[in-house]
Amino acid sequence: MLTPNMKSLNLIICYIFLIIESSAADTGTTIIFTTLGRSRYAFDIFTLPIDAAGEELQLTDGNSVNFNGHFINQTLIVNPTVADPLPIHLLYVTERNGSSSIYIDSVSYPGRNPVRKRSVLETESTRTQHRLVGGSGGRISMKDRPSLVGDDLLIYVSTNEETGVGRTSWAAVYSTQLSTGLTRRLTPKGVADFSPAVSPSGLWTAVASSGENGWGGEVDELSTDIYVFLTQNGAGRVKVVEHGGWPSWGDDSTIYFHRRGDDGWWSIYAAILPQNMPFAVDSVVTRRITPPGLHSFTPAASLTKKNIIVVATRRPDSDYRHIEIYDIASGKFQELTRLVAPRAHHYNPFISPDSLWVGYHRCRGAGNNGKKIKHDLFLENLKTEKPDISLFRIDGSYPSFSRDGNRITYVGLPGLFVANSDGSGNREIASGISAFSTAWDPNRKGVIYTSIGPTFASEDTRVDIYSVEVDADEPLFTKLTTGGQNNAFPSVSPDGKWVVFRSGRSGHKNLYIMNAVHGEKGGLTQLTNGPWSDTMCNWSPDGDWIAFASDRHSPGSGSFALYMIHPNGTGLRNLIHSGSAGRTNHPWFSPDGTHIVFTSDYAGVSAEPISNPHHYQPYGDIFTMKLDGSELTRLTHNAYEDGTPTWGPRFITPKNVEWSIDVKKCSFEDCHWLAITNRLDTAKIQCGG
Repeated sequence: MLTPNMKSLNLIICYIFLIIESSAADTGTTIIFTTLGRSRYAFDIFTLPIDAAGEELQLTDGNSVNFNGHFINQTLIVNPTVADPLPIHLLYVTERNGSSSIYIDSVSYPGRNPVRKRSVLETESTRTQHRLVGGSGGRISMKDRPSLVGDDLLIYVSTNEETGVGRTSWAAVYSTQLSTGLTRRLTPKGVADFSPAVSPSGLWTAVASSGENGWGGEVDELSTDIYVFLTQNGAGRVKVVEHGGWPSWGDDSTIYFHRRGDDGWWSIYAAILPQNMPFAVDSVVTRRITPPGLHSFTPAASLTKKNIIVVATRRPDSDYRHIEIYDIASGKFQELTRLVAPRAHHYNPFISPDSLWVGYHRCRGAGNNGKKIKHDLFLENLKTEKPDISLFRIDGSYPSFSRDGNRITYVGLPGLFVANSDGSGNREIASGISAFSTAWDPNRKGVIYTSIGPTFASEDTRVDIYSVEVDADEPLFTKLTTGGQNNAFPSVSPDGKWVVFRSGRSGHKNLYIMNAVHGEKGGLTQLTNGPWSDTMCNWSPDGDWIAFASDRHSPGSGSFALYMIHPNGTGLRNLIHSGSAGRTNHPWFSPDGTHIVFTSDYAGVSAEPISNPHHYQPYGDIFTMKLDGSELTRLTHNAYEDGTPTWGPRFITPKNVEWSIDVKKCSFEDCHWLAITNRLDTAKIQCGG
């Protein structure tokens, strides 16, 4: 029972929170950004019996993105047709509520009829969920491939600790004792570890590690080696395999892993560790397990059937990755998921301790019929440690806010759209056009600017800038540039008189300023000039600065840093560079002009790229910083490609902004560098992104 003093204290605390919330709403701002393909994933975790004689079961609840599962406790994996079965216990990563958490689900199926073709979530399934770590206190971090040692020690990857060095991965392995909350970093400082796997005894943990060499910027296979260390405290760390990733233990002396061979095929290899310490690369016997002629990767080893591993594959006769069983002794594959959902990608298999069930994640919206499902998020809220900033992922690209913050324009690649910031009033202004980058006129209501033409194109490619009157009965497009030499990324001066943009008219991409209403015909000035690419420009709210991305420090290298310059061409200075060959792009000023939001590979890569769908680059997080380079803050932590951020003047309540539209899910692609280009038994691989 509460005493009067306790009641008064509660009222005071509630009042303080109301003041804080009201203050944030009055003075706060909003950042929105896009994540390549993320809104189409809708991943859930499924399972099939290893003998392929039963029905596929959906284990997770269809809420957000659920992935990288792990069965725990072999006594809990039972035949779901038995009356009153024990539940399946599943450990997995989920991105619900906009931040990564690790959950345990306990799922049972009382009275289930095994011949029914309905989703398990439409039956009398019961579910108990427990969040283990993550999602609290505003802390957000990517948590990858979790394992549970015993019933109390959780092993996982997190990116919550900054390295302090640009273009180095923050990914490290941690342990958390669930009963006490005691968390220990197992990865040494200055090292990045991915894809941890705990040995059957729990004594050892194996990781794919970049060691002390850092990340080289790879867009496909990371330059990782396999290291082993003591699970309890990270001691005894030793390299056991050069060139390998995604380790999986068969027993305490056998590790399976993947690598791309000299013939171009991704294959599974086995590393046999010596019986006695110390381990070392020279004392480890390594051999190739799966044959060339198809890609095999992300292995999961059976603990009870010593010659059985489960792998994801890409075969020459399929555009989809599937889960298959491989018998090491006979050299034969057994297809699993292709028999159930042939036109869906299946990721990162795992196997039950009793080797009766195989788990994996795939998009819940794509089975044999690729059906459409409801998609109701316009802006997905993500947690942030900044109470005055509301952070959202938008289902679109190149967004920008109107001056009052009430409306958003964005592109759909293709298509140009306008919507209210609460998700209502969504309209497609022009369908089918290749528009990219958007900006609102600060003075003329309902006028936006965009560039129309191919993205990532050469200097002489036809791309032009248009102003668009979006509130007219028929949207009115006015072409502002002439010649079409890759004119793009318009940004309007705060007085609404001028537009800065990039153009390739000189043979190089440099910055120009033109009249906002009449375009080039009303006046044109070249702002920068040189044999490099200046692009992605943004005008400061006070009109004093223009921020932009450029490779002028290393022309043609593909490396971009952020710079600022006065509109009269003076005062050029570097803002931030993520590191040699690094990429820092898409700067946008805060409404008060004191900070900049941008996307960068400053934090390197957070997971093995092969474990995710296709991204042009397996990195890219959203950061903010002050104009003097201080207060660098990472806002997003995931293994996807975040980009094209914008900063709006209003504080949108940090809750998901919804609409209800029909969207075809699962229309994303697998990694391009897994494609076999000629459909023959060769190893010609299409690389890059």
